[in-house]
Amino acid sequence: DAVRPTPQGERMRTMAQPIAVTKPVHRAAGIDEGLSEFSTQEMLREILSRLGEDPTRDGLLATPARMEKSLDFLTKGYDENPTQILRGAMFDVDYDEMVIVKDIEMFSLCEHHMLPFFGRVHVAYIPKGKVIGLSKIPRLVEVFARRLQVQERLTRQIAETIQHAIEPQGVGVVIEARHLCMMMRGIEKQNSSTVTSAMVGCFRQKETRSEFLSLVRNAGTGGI
Repeated sequence: DAVRPTPQGERMRTMAQPIAVTKPVHRAAGIDEGLSEFSTQEMLREILSRLGEDPTRDGLLATPARMEKSLDFLTKGYDENPTQILRGAMFDVDYDEMVIVKDIEMFSLCEHHMLPFFGRVHVAYIPKGKVIGLSKIPRLVEVFARRLQVQERLTRQIAETIQHAIEPQGVGVVIEARHLCMMMRGIEKQNSSTVTSAMVGCFRQKETRSEFLSLVRNAGTGGI
């Protein structure tokens, strides 16, 4: 059952019809246990109703199911182990120069307003006996981006995971992103972007950091 307020402020029950099976929910401490009897789709249907919409009209009838499916995809990173992904493609290679994978497309959800932020990620590391399969670096970005995030933490998580997995001489990560929470609400600035960086190990040294940032700036691609 879904609970809806009546125009008089009273509460009444209406039967909700879930369209897809809701996956198991991991409940946080302090969450109202009274909500546990409702499915995700029932609660989404209630949100539509509280926005002033009619969730039974044709265009919105399947919206709760679509929203649930969309949220499952956009947060699938919680079910993936980033360290295991990297360690599944590690190779012994005699190479100690900088490896850069740049212009990795990134889409994530801001944890403050659950609105998207998107942009490009540049990742570099200097090996110390082991390298990562190149496709695993964008895969790592995807794992952390498919969670509720803030850009600063996302940047640090990518760098620290690579450092922990293969223990290179150092890791550098730069993210350039635009945030819809600044563009379509709040301050409503359309042309601003946010740049964050995380430098680990030898990338904290001025020469190494400068080489990395110079190569990133010379990417030859357009803006975000």
